[in-house]
Amino acid sequence: ERAMALLVDLGLGDVAHRVVGTLPFGTLKRVELARALVAEPRLLLVDEPANGLIHGEVLELGATLRRLAAERGTAILLVEHHMGLVRAVCDRVVVLNFGRVIATGAPAEVARDPQVIAAYLGSAAA
Repeated sequence: ERAMALLVDLGLGDVAHRVVGTLPFGTLKRVELARALVAEPRLLLVDEPANGLIHGEVLELGATLRRLAAERGTAILLVEHHMGLVRAVCDRVVVLNFGRVIATGAPAEVARDPQVIAAYLGSAAA
């Protein structure tokens, strides 16, 4: 019952009895999220969830992660290179470059950090 309620909450009720391998990729990502959440974790580790998703799916994923964190009180540790998703989901960001912390803070603050720009976002200067 708990698994079905979670599937419905994530908009997956209509695919609950389908073979997972036959589902579209974006739907499969939501099934993976549901599978992790059914254990009712206090901390959800999410590694590169935007990988392979189209823009609208990334936006939906961000809203879903924020909602789930707020409603369930679940902390989320997100490893992600998609800056739009990071900005939508994260309150605090820690940026690593080759395993070394180069910046920490709010997403907007970190996005302006010169080391972050050089390492991940690129520089306009040539």
